[in-house]
Amino acid sequence: MTKLQVRAFLYQLGCFAILFISIQYLVVRFTNLTGLWIPMTAFVLGTILSPKFQAAKTKDGEKLFMSWLFIKGVKEIG
Repeated sequence: MTKLQVRAFLYQLGCFAILFISIQYLVVRFTNLTGLWIPMTAFVLGTILSPKFQAAKTKDGEKLFMSWLFIKGVKEIG
């Protein structure tokens, strides 16, 4: 794995973890779900809402790209 691939993986993991913990807290606080439903709900919503990062080789070299549900298109990360 290249340096940018590792960076993309860590960005994706970090974003998912932040969303998962936040959503899990909100589900516990504001819903009546119990047991396994709490982390399952947080996992599904975190997976859908988290941005996707990918390292790709272009003619200018390897670059890091991000796509997200709330942003139109694919953005290049500096």
